[in-house]
Amino acid sequence: MITNVQHKRHIISTHPCFSEQAHNKFGRIHLPVAPACNIQCKYCLRKFDCANESRPGITSRILNPIEALERVRSLVERNERLTVIGIAGPGDPLANDATFETFSAIHREYPELTLCVSTNGLLLSDRLNDLVEAGVSSLTVTINAVTPEMAEKIYSWVSYKGKLYKGREAAECLLSNQWEGISAAVEKGLIVKVNTVFIPGVNDDEIPFIAWFAAHRGADLMNIMPLIPKAEFENLRRPTHEAVNMMRKKCGKHIPQMTHCRQCRADACGTLDEDKDMELEVLHARIGEEYCEIIN
Repeated sequence: MITNVQHKRHIISTHPCFSEQAHNKFGRIHLPVAPACNIQCKYCLRKFDCANESRPGITSRILNPIEALERVRSLVERNERLTVIGIAGPGDPLANDATFETFSAIHREYPELTLCVSTNGLLLSDRLNDLVEAGVSSLTVTINAVTPEMAEKIYSWVSYKGKLYKGREAAECLLSNQWEGISAAVEKGLIVKVNTVFIPGVNDDEIPFIAWFAAHRGADLMNIMPLIPKAEFENLRRPTHEAVNMMRKKCGKHIPQMTHCRQCRADACGTLDEDKDMELEVLHARIGEEYCEIIN
Protein backbone atom coordinates (compact mmCIF):
# COMPACT_ATOMS: atom_id res chain seq x y z
CA MET A 1 0.00 0.00 0.00
CA ILE A 2 1.32 3.46 -0.93
CA THR A 3 1.64 5.75 2.09
CA ASN A 4 0.77 9.47 2.02
CA VAL A 5 4.48 10.30 2.30
CA GLN A 6 5.30 8.13 -0.72
CA HIS A 7 2.42 9.69 -2.65
CA LYS A 8 3.66 13.20 -1.90
CA ARG A 9 7.21 12.29 -2.90
CA HIS A 10 5.96 10.93 -6.22
CA ILE A 11 3.98 14.10 -6.96
CA ILE A 12 6.90 16.34 -6.07
CA SER A 13 9.34 14.29 -8.17
CA THR A 14 7.16 14.69 -11.29
CA HIS A 15 6.02 18.27 -10.68
CA PRO A 16 8.15 20.73 -12.72
CA CYS A 17 7.35 23.62 -10.37
CA PHE A 18 8.14 21.69 -7.19
CA SER A 19 11.25 19.81 -8.29
CA GLU A 20 14.27 21.26 -10.06
CA GLN A 21 15.13 17.79 -11.35
CA ALA A 22 11.66 17.52 -12.93
CA HIS A 23 11.44 20.96 -14.54
CA ASN A 24 12.98 19.93 -17.87
CA LYS A 25 11.67 16.34 -17.87
CA PHE A 26 7.98 16.82 -17.22
CA GLY A 27 5.51 19.37 -18.55
CA ARG A 28 2.56 21.28 -17.15
CA ILE A 29 -0.41 23.21 -18.51
CA HIS A 30 -1.84 26.38 -16.99
CA LEU A 31 -5.51 26.75 -17.86
CA PRO A 32 -6.70 30.40 -17.86
CA VAL A 33 -10.25 29.84 -16.66
CA ALA A 34 -10.24 32.18 -13.65
CA PRO A 35 -10.44 35.91 -14.55
CA ALA A 36 -12.06 37.25 -11.36
CA CYS A 37 -9.87 38.31 -8.44
CA ASN A 38 -10.77 39.16 -4.85
CA ILE A 39 -7.73 41.25 -3.86
CA GLN A 40 -5.67 44.00 -5.47
CA CYS A 41 -1.90 43.68 -5.16
CA LYS A 42 -0.03 46.91 -5.80
CA TYR A 43 2.36 45.14 -8.18
CA CYS A 44 -0.32 43.37 -10.23
CA LEU A 45 -1.33 44.43 -13.72
CA ARG A 46 -3.48 41.80 -15.42
CA LYS A 47 -3.45 42.35 -19.16
CA PHE A 48 -4.73 40.04 -21.89
CA ASP A 49 -3.21 39.58 -25.36
CA CYS A 50 0.27 40.47 -24.20
CA ALA A 51 2.11 37.89 -26.29
CA ASN A 52 5.61 39.33 -25.81
CA GLU A 53 5.52 39.10 -22.02
CA SER A 54 5.95 36.14 -19.74
CA ARG A 55 4.68 36.94 -16.26
CA PRO A 56 1.88 35.86 -13.92
CA GLY A 57 -1.58 37.25 -14.50
CA ILE A 58 -1.61 37.50 -18.29
CA THR A 59 -3.16 35.28 -20.94
CA SER A 60 -4.06 35.41 -24.60
CA ARG A 61 -7.68 34.62 -23.79
CA ILE A 62 -9.97 33.15 -21.16
CA LEU A 63 -11.16 29.55 -21.55
CA ASN A 64 -14.40 28.09 -20.27
CA PRO A 65 -14.32 24.64 -18.60
CA ILE A 66 -15.29 22.80 -21.78
CA GLU A 67 -12.55 24.54 -23.78
CA ALA A 68 -10.06 23.84 -20.99
CA LEU A 69 -10.85 20.12 -21.04
CA GLU A 70 -10.48 20.04 -24.83
CA ARG A 71 -7.11 21.72 -24.55
CA VAL A 72 -5.94 19.12 -22.04
CA ARG A 73 -7.12 16.31 -24.29
CA SER A 74 -5.24 17.66 -27.29
CA LEU A 75 -2.01 18.24 -25.40
CA VAL A 76 -2.09 14.92 -23.56
CA GLU A 77 -2.39 13.16 -26.91
CA ARG A 78 0.67 15.01 -28.25
CA ASN A 79 2.92 15.10 -25.19
CA GLU A 80 3.36 12.09 -22.91
CA ARG A 81 5.55 14.09 -20.53
CA LEU A 82 2.65 16.17 -19.20
CA THR A 83 2.14 15.43 -15.53
CA VAL A 84 0.58 18.56 -14.04
CA ILE A 85 -2.56 20.56 -14.80
CA GLY A 86 -2.54 23.93 -13.07
CA ILE A 87 -4.88 26.88 -12.73
CA ALA A 88 -3.12 30.10 -11.83
CA GLY A 89 -5.46 32.84 -12.91
CA PRO A 90 -5.30 35.31 -14.46
CA GLY A 91 -7.30 36.23 -11.32
CA ASP A 92 -7.60 34.14 -8.18
CA PRO A 93 -8.74 30.58 -9.01
CA LEU A 94 -10.70 30.15 -5.79
CA ALA A 95 -12.85 33.19 -6.64
CA ASN A 96 -14.04 31.47 -9.84
CA ASP A 97 -16.46 28.53 -9.96
CA ALA A 98 -14.98 27.59 -13.35
CA THR A 99 -11.85 26.44 -11.50
CA PHE A 100 -13.71 23.67 -9.70
CA GLU A 101 -15.76 22.67 -12.76
CA THR A 102 -12.56 22.39 -14.80
CA PHE A 103 -10.62 20.40 -12.23
CA SER A 104 -13.52 17.99 -11.63
CA ALA A 105 -13.92 17.29 -15.35
CA ILE A 106 -10.18 16.72 -15.85
CA HIS A 107 -9.86 14.52 -12.77
CA ARG A 108 -12.68 12.27 -13.99
CA GLU A 109 -11.00 11.78 -17.35
CA TYR A 110 -7.32 11.87 -16.32
CA PRO A 111 -7.07 10.77 -12.67
CA GLU A 112 -3.35 10.08 -13.12
CA LEU A 113 -2.55 13.77 -13.69
CA THR A 114 -1.58 16.00 -10.77
CA LEU A 115 -3.94 18.95 -10.30
CA CYS A 116 -2.38 22.11 -8.89
CA VAL A 117 -3.81 25.51 -8.01
CA SER A 118 -2.15 28.87 -7.26
CA THR A 119 -4.06 31.21 -4.99
CA ASN A 120 -3.71 34.29 -2.79
CA GLY A 121 -5.23 32.20 0.01
CA LEU A 122 -8.13 34.49 0.91
CA LEU A 123 -10.70 31.74 0.23
CA LEU A 124 -8.50 28.75 0.93
CA SER A 125 -10.22 27.57 4.11
CA ASP A 126 -13.66 28.26 2.66
CA ARG A 127 -13.07 26.23 -0.51
CA LEU A 128 -10.52 23.65 0.61
CA ASN A 129 -13.02 20.79 0.67
CA ASP A 130 -14.15 21.73 -2.84
CA LEU A 131 -10.54 21.56 -4.03
CA VAL A 132 -9.99 18.14 -2.50
CA GLU A 133 -13.25 16.81 -3.96
CA ALA A 134 -12.17 18.11 -7.38
CA GLY A 135 -8.94 16.10 -7.14
CA VAL A 136 -6.43 18.84 -6.31
CA SER A 137 -3.32 17.53 -4.54
CA SER A 138 -0.82 20.41 -4.72
CA LEU A 139 -1.18 24.04 -3.86
CA THR A 140 0.71 27.32 -4.12
CA VAL A 141 -0.19 30.26 -1.88
CA THR A 142 1.29 33.70 -2.48
CA ILE A 143 2.19 35.34 0.84
CA ASN A 144 4.11 38.61 0.90
CA ALA A 145 3.83 39.67 4.53
CA VAL A 146 3.37 38.40 8.07
CA THR A 147 2.38 41.66 9.79
CA PRO A 148 -0.65 43.83 8.98
CA GLU A 149 1.63 46.87 8.76
CA MET A 150 3.53 45.28 5.90
CA ALA A 151 0.45 43.88 4.18
CA GLU A 152 -1.07 47.39 4.10
CA LYS A 153 1.86 48.52 1.97
CA ILE A 154 1.38 45.71 -0.56
CA TYR A 155 -2.39 45.31 -0.97
CA SER A 156 -4.89 48.02 -1.94
CA TRP A 157 -8.08 46.17 -1.02
CA VAL A 158 -9.63 42.80 -0.21
CA SER A 159 -13.13 41.63 -1.14
CA TYR A 160 -14.38 38.91 1.20
CA LYS A 161 -17.91 37.56 1.61
CA GLY A 162 -19.52 40.53 -0.09
CA LYS A 163 -17.62 43.22 1.83
CA LEU A 164 -14.79 45.40 0.55
CA TYR A 165 -11.97 45.91 3.05
CA LYS A 166 -9.20 48.49 2.84
CA GLY A 167 -6.22 49.47 4.96
CA ARG A 168 -5.62 47.58 8.20
CA GLU A 169 -8.87 45.63 7.98
CA ALA A 170 -7.95 44.29 4.56
CA ALA A 171 -4.47 43.32 5.72
CA GLU A 172 -5.70 41.51 8.83
CA CYS A 173 -8.43 39.67 6.93
CA LEU A 174 -6.05 38.43 4.22
CA LEU A 175 -3.23 37.37 6.55
CA SER A 176 -5.53 35.54 8.93
CA ASN A 177 -7.16 33.61 6.09
CA GLN A 178 -3.84 32.78 4.41
CA TRP A 179 -2.20 31.18 7.42
CA GLU A 180 -5.38 29.44 8.54
CA GLY A 181 -5.79 28.06 5.01
CA ILE A 182 -2.24 26.75 4.82
CA SER A 183 -2.61 24.91 8.12
CA ALA A 184 -5.88 23.36 6.97
CA ALA A 185 -4.41 22.35 3.59
CA VAL A 186 -1.42 20.67 5.23
CA GLU A 187 -3.75 18.81 7.58
CA LYS A 188 -5.71 17.59 4.53
CA GLY A 189 -2.51 16.15 3.09
CA LEU A 190 -1.96 18.62 0.24
CA ILE A 191 1.54 19.54 -0.91
CA VAL A 192 1.97 23.24 -0.18
CA LYS A 193 4.36 25.75 -1.73
CA VAL A 194 4.54 29.37 -0.59
CA ASN A 195 5.31 32.02 -3.20
CA THR A 196 6.70 35.35 -2.02
CA VAL A 197 7.32 38.39 -4.18
CA PHE A 198 10.59 40.07 -3.18
CA ILE A 199 9.81 43.81 -3.22
CA PRO A 200 13.02 45.78 -2.57
CA GLY A 201 12.64 48.50 0.00
CA VAL A 202 9.26 47.16 1.08
CA ASN A 203 9.21 43.58 2.41
CA ASP A 204 12.95 42.73 2.49
CA ASP A 205 13.12 42.31 6.26
CA GLU A 206 9.88 40.38 6.52
CA ILE A 207 10.59 37.61 4.00
CA PRO A 208 12.69 35.45 6.39
CA PHE A 209 9.78 35.57 8.84
CA ILE A 210 7.44 34.36 6.09
CA ALA A 211 9.81 31.44 5.58
CA TRP A 212 9.81 30.66 9.29
CA PHE A 213 6.02 30.85 9.58
CA ALA A 214 5.52 28.74 6.45
CA ALA A 215 7.83 26.02 7.77
CA HIS A 216 6.09 25.92 11.14
CA ARG A 217 2.70 25.69 9.43
CA GLY A 218 3.92 22.63 7.54
CA ALA A 219 4.55 24.03 4.05
CA ASP A 220 6.86 21.93 1.87
CA LEU A 221 8.63 24.56 -0.24
CA MET A 222 9.14 28.31 -0.70
CA ASN A 223 9.57 30.23 -3.95
CA ILE A 224 10.99 33.76 -3.70
CA MET A 225 10.18 35.65 -6.89
CA PRO A 226 11.73 38.98 -7.90
CA LEU A 227 9.31 41.88 -8.27
CA ILE A 228 8.29 42.72 -11.83
CA PRO A 229 7.72 46.48 -11.46
CA LYS A 230 4.15 47.17 -12.60
CA ALA A 231 1.02 49.08 -11.55
CA GLU A 232 1.54 51.08 -8.33
CA PHE A 233 5.02 49.60 -7.92
CA GLU A 234 6.18 50.43 -11.44
CA ASN A 235 8.78 52.87 -10.13
CA LEU A 236 10.39 50.35 -7.80
CA ARG A 237 13.47 48.43 -8.87
CA ARG A 238 13.59 44.72 -9.60
CA PRO A 239 15.90 42.93 -7.15
CA THR A 240 19.14 41.68 -8.62
CA HIS A 241 19.84 37.99 -9.15
CA GLU A 242 22.44 38.21 -6.38
CA ALA A 243 19.97 39.77 -3.96
CA VAL A 244 17.38 37.06 -4.65
CA ASN A 245 19.97 34.34 -4.09
CA MET A 246 21.04 35.92 -0.80
CA MET A 247 17.41 36.04 0.34
CA ARG A 248 16.92 32.39 -0.64
CA LYS A 249 20.00 31.48 1.38
CA LYS A 250 18.59 33.24 4.45
CA CYS A 251 15.20 31.59 4.08
CA GLY A 252 16.69 28.20 3.24
CA LYS A 253 17.59 27.85 6.91
CA HIS A 254 13.88 27.44 7.60
CA ILE A 255 12.33 25.84 4.51
CA PRO A 256 13.57 24.33 1.20
CA GLN A 257 13.82 26.86 -1.61
CA MET A 258 12.69 26.71 -5.24
CA THR A 259 15.36 28.20 -7.51
CA HIS A 260 14.09 27.49 -11.04
CA CYS A 261 10.88 29.56 -11.23
CA ARG A 262 10.08 31.22 -14.59
CA GLN A 263 7.21 33.41 -13.30
CA CYS A 264 4.92 31.81 -15.87
CA ARG A 265 1.92 33.16 -17.71
CA ALA A 266 -1.59 32.04 -16.79
CA ASP A 267 -1.75 30.13 -20.10
CA ALA A 268 1.72 28.56 -20.11
CA CYS A 269 2.32 24.99 -21.21
CA GLY A 270 5.16 22.53 -21.81
CA THR A 271 8.29 22.17 -19.70
CA LEU A 272 9.67 25.24 -17.98
CA ASP A 273 12.58 25.27 -20.42
CA GLU A 274 10.40 25.31 -23.53
CA ASP A 275 7.56 27.48 -22.22
CA LYS A 276 4.88 28.25 -24.81
CA ASP A 277 1.73 30.33 -24.45
CA MET A 278 -1.72 29.18 -25.53
CA GLU A 279 -1.91 31.05 -28.84
CA LEU A 280 1.39 29.54 -29.97
CA GLU A 281 0.10 26.09 -29.10
CA VAL A 282 -3.08 26.67 -31.10
CA LEU A 283 -1.02 27.85 -34.06
CA HIS A 284 1.20 24.77 -33.92
CA ALA A 285 -1.86 22.52 -33.74
CA ARG A 286 -3.41 24.13 -36.80
CA ILE A 287 -0.17 23.85 -38.77
CA GLY A 288 0.06 20.17 -37.86
CA GLU A 289 -3.54 19.53 -38.93
CA GLU A 290 -3.02 21.32 -42.24
CA TYR A 291 0.17 19.33 -42.87
CA CYS A 292 -1.63 16.06 -42.22
CA GLU A 293 -4.36 17.05 -44.68
CA ILE A 294 -1.75 17.86 -47.34
CA ILE A 295 0.18 14.59 -47.05
CA ASN A 296 -3.01 12.55 -46.89
